[in-house]
Amino acid sequence: MKRVATASFIGTVIEFYDFGIYGTAAALVFPHVFFPALGEAAGTVASFATYGVAFVARPFGSVLFGHFGDRLGRKKSLIATMLLMGIATILVGCMPTANQIGVAAPILIVVLRILQGLAAGGEFAGAVLFSSEHAPKGKRGFWSMFPNFGGGGAITLANATFFTTTLLMSEDTFVNWGWRIPFLASFLLVIVGLWIRLRIAETPVFKNQIAQSGASRIPFLEAFKHQPLQVLLAAGTVMVGFALTYIGGTYLVSYGTAVLELPRTFVLGMAMVGGLSISAGVVLGAVLSDRIGRRWVIVGAASVAVIWALALFPILDIGSHAVFAIGLPVTMFISGIATGPQGAFLSELFHTRYRYTAAGLSYSLAGMLGGGVPPLIAASVIDSLGGFAFGCMLAGVCVISLICVLTVGETRQLDLERTTAEAAV
Repeated sequence: MKRVATASFIGTVIEFYDFGIYGTAAALVFPHVFFPALGEAAGTVASFATYGVAFVARPFGSVLFGHFGDRLGRKKSLIATMLLMGIATILVGCMPTANQIGVAAPILIVVLRILQGLAAGGEFAGAVLFSSEHAPKGKRGFWSMFPNFGGGGAITLANATFFTTTLLMSEDTFVNWGWRIPFLASFLLVIVGLWIRLRIAETPVFKNQIAQSGASRIPFLEAFKHQPLQVLLAAGTVMVGFALTYIGGTYLVSYGTAVLELPRTFVLGMAMVGGLSISAGVVLGAVLSDRIGRRWVIVGAASVAVIWALALFPILDIGSHAVFAIGLPVTMFISGIATGPQGAFLSELFHTRYRYTAAGLSYSLAGMLGGGVPPLIAASVIDSLGGFAFGCMLAGVCVISLICVLTVGETRQLDLERTTAEAAV
């Protein structure tokens, strides 16, 4: 289990480092590099729109890579997602600017971001299943947390890379070419990730499923035949973690520098602390979920998130360094607690025959609605209606998650090797 967990952790760190550095660049650089003609506010909205298209692509990636993951195995699909993510990320680092090739630059950026979204859509479910399908039942929450734990590490690593790059060069140099370094450095990380994933074996749960009843012909259709409501409720449950993660880890980086006018190095430093905070929350949430259940951990986190969402922007608008140093990490910590049980929760909810597809689709739908939409609309809503109004919208997302998890019920007692009929109950 230690070897499997290490492989899941490191692989997810690398994959979501690639996915995450785009968000940091979208907040700090891309409005100037790819949308200079639109001005500061409109350029930021356009930049986050290119960031958001990946979340639209993620459900399609879940279906695509889930299909092969459910038919050919988790390992092969995970290797494919890492290759696709790595190639797309390196090409972003090589992209000419709008001043060099005009409108073709943002168009190509959107295409590459879609490829990143497809890869991310196939990544999470495969990494989670690799851990959960190896894990003993009583410790499934703990062992299934490592992909999400890796996601927190990726946030820290992505912001640390930009933090270091910012310290070592001037503002003009950073905007001109320095921002490319984190993307190009991904090449070395992808090589390491592929080496690790090629050395791990297929999960015993999947191998037993293939040996006993063969693979599903069309996992997507089978999932919606047997468990359509669970797919939607699971997506609603997971939204709270996405919303807080991408507001805290992406939008607040832009908000801190552009609106609160805090130093870039300070904001990136707090984003690094936020990555550590979400990792701590993931561990706490996962361990608690093995003791009291997945349901009650997510219920508690979502309930706190509703209150925090309403208070967040009025607190941040005080504008001090100290307040920002509290606001961003606390947001990420609450997100981590909600995220900690998700790996086990999604694995336990669906049958092995279509688990990769169903879990990935639920997670990606949640990402599209909870992670893609709030950062996209945040700037315009706050600009026109104020931070509290946006906080109300964010609280609404948390309430939806609260209702969905209460409807789904507890999954801790379920066995991963069960019949389709049992899974549908």
